[in-house]
Amino acid sequence: MVFFKKKEENYEPLEALIGGGDDYHIYRMSVTDRVTAGAIGAGIGGLVSWLFFKNIAVTAVAAAAVALLAQGIYRESRKKKRLKELLLQFKDLLESLTSSYATGKNTLDSFRDAWHDLEQIYGEQADITTELAIIVAGMESNINIEDLLTNFAQRSGLEDVASFADVFRVSLRQGANIQNIIASTRDVINDKIEIEMEIQTMIAGNKNELNIMMIMPLIILISLGGMGSDLTAASNTPVNVIIKLVALSMFYLAYYLGRKFTDIKV
Repeated sequence: MVFFKKKEENYEPLEALIGGGDDYHIYRMSVTDRVTAGAIGAGIGGLVSWLFFKNIAVTAVAAAAVALLAQGIYRESRKKKRLKELLLQFKDLLESLTSSYATGKNTLDSFRDAWHDLEQIYGEQADITTELAIIVAGMESNINIEDLLTNFAQRSGLEDVASFADVFRVSLRQGANIQNIIASTRDVINDKIEIEMEIQTMIAGNKNELNIMMIMPLIILISLGGMGSDLTAASNTPVNVIIKLVALSMFYLAYYLGRKFTDIKV
């Protein structure tokens, strides 16, 4: 079973069965996040528009527009980063659970030990620490561990967590060896992360080439500006404005497609 966010206009965040767990489909930006996104967007938008049009009004409007557009892009980037970190933390959780089960501890004690272990590693504010606090509190309140894990999987949207929750549920019902199940899940996630890292290493050169290709038009414009302002390409005649807008659209489309092609998921 795989859990995905429903694409609805009025999306209602999922709640934890107990405590205050987050819905990881939603990333709430802090003031620092918004300022950072706005500054990056305004800087890029302002620089590009000035190099293309050399007009203060156009530059100001473009900087403001891109600053607003950057909010959503930055939010999505931060959300992906948070989920990636959560997956790595979940892998460490499986490591801790495997060790606890190997010593003969029961499920509650195993998750309680994992909670304390990961709190030492990641701190009290880490997502995995919060989730383990919810799971332990839930089990102490007689909520089934299967339901707690399933709820965690639904809120995170991570396929590996969802798969683990399903396998864990079936294993408990059929009396399977939980230690082996957890160890197998850990190995699968480790292999997945290693493969993803190898792929990222292989395509790192392509990503660098893409970034260089996007910067080259700006360098050419700077070079043209140093040759004199009476060049035809530097003027803002109606024809030139249309050509520049088309060129900017093509550059953006090329960059967007390039990022899509290099965003390989395992």
